[in-house]
Amino acid sequence: MRTRLLPLLLVLMAGVLLALGFPLAASLAAAQQQTVVVDRIDDTARFAALAQFVTERGPGIDERQSTLHGELVRYHEVYGIQVGVFYRDTTTMARAPKDWDVPESGEPRRAFREALLGRRSHDPPQVWPWQRDARLAVASPVVRDGDVVAVVLTDSPTGQLRSRILHGWLLIAAGEVAAMLLAVGAAFRLTGWVLKPVKVLDAATHDIATGRMNSRVAAAGGPPELRRLARSFNEMADNVEEVLEQQRAFVADASHQLRNPLAALLLRIELLALELPPGNDEIASVRTEGKRLAQVLDDLLDLALAEHASADLRLTDIGELAGERVAAWRPLADERGVRLTGRGTAVTAWADPVALSSALDAVIDNALKFTPSGEEVTVTVAADGDTSTIVVTDRGPGLTDDELARVGDRFWRSNRHQNVKGSGLGLSISRALLAAGGGSITYAHHEPHGLRVTVTVPRSAPDTA
Repeated sequence: MRTRLLPLLLVLMAGVLLALGFPLAASLAAAQQQTVVVDRIDDTARFAALAQFVTERGPGIDERQSTLHGELVRYHEVYGIQVGVFYRDTTTMARAPKDWDVPESGEPRRAFREALLGRRSHDPPQVWPWQRDARLAVASPVVRDGDVVAVVLTDSPTGQLRSRILHGWLLIAAGEVAAMLLAVGAAFRLTGWVLKPVKVLDAATHDIATGRMNSRVAAAGGPPELRRLARSFNEMADNVEEVLEQQRAFVADASHQLRNPLAALLLRIELLALELPPGNDEIASVRTEGKRLAQVLDDLLDLALAEHASADLRLTDIGELAGERVAAWRPLADERGVRLTGRGTAVTAWADPVALSSALDAVIDNALKFTPSGEEVTVTVAADGDTSTIVVTDRGPGLTDDELARVGDRFWRSNRHQNVKGSGLGLSISRALLAAGGGSITYAHHEPHGLRVTVTVPRSAPDTA
């Protein structure tokens, strides 16, 4: 979620910074140019005041004109700005350098024409750092007796102005970058603060979904809405755990309490059988159903205990453990004419040895029940990345796709196998035992026929945080 939320926040922050940065850069450039233009206006006004007292054009140069010319030359030498005082017909009163005249076109010509109208020229167009040939032209009229007799014109280079503008822009860009970095850090902290409770809530939900019902969420951080959600989640988890605990307790108590009446009933059946002729079919049928009911009660109690008990995880050599279970079941397999073989090397994993042994017993027992004489049941141990697997394959009749979807459900048995001894709880018990330790059990077809059962346990140490 952070990868989707963080770019959105950064794009919005970048948009705000750019929206502020461009006007600020333009304003800085305008302010720098306005400062230069004001200086040029002051200079042209001073030169216009000097030129106002220069005698009308004559054959020679009077003292005042010589003074004006000296001021313009020094001004040009110091600042490198072309400056001149020109009569209305563009002839020269004084200028520096000597070869400079009013251009026929361009910005200086426009400023000159505006000054002839009796007012200072308008501000020149904005100069930008990339305009290497740009210049600033400022003109002021020389007024005598209410008439414009000449114009003071300056044509300034813009190198220093462009440098100052560029320097200011670099400072703005540096500030924008610093603000963006600060925004990135703030966005990371903000998204972390907002999403951390969501991440914890997701982890707790996954734990509960996988059977760890004691997982809860600490409602201490994040926005108030998420803290309320965490508290509501904990209340829901408490209620769900309480309901499940009541169900488990009911199953365990019911199976335990039914044992005594059932044992008494079976005893009365045996006493009744003593008074009937030997080989009575009805008595034999009642005995079989009674023993089957007793087995169901035992399996119900085992299932309730398996779902309630916590796993004692330890690093276990599951290859050795699987070999022990194969050796324990081989006499029964030989009795039924089934070849039971084990394959694989030493493979370690984190598992509860007792729970894993019980699960393997249920799976191997199930495989031996449905494998006909002369066929083979194989137990293979292997490592697969972060998990270790124990695969039990048989060559029995197998299951259909619909039956594979239901295998492992409580009390479910295939209609084709109703005559086989069992309660339909063995694989459910196996699944509960494995889930308590972070393991799992899956079912698939085994070619050319039969069932393939895969028991998976983690190879990494359990997270005790």
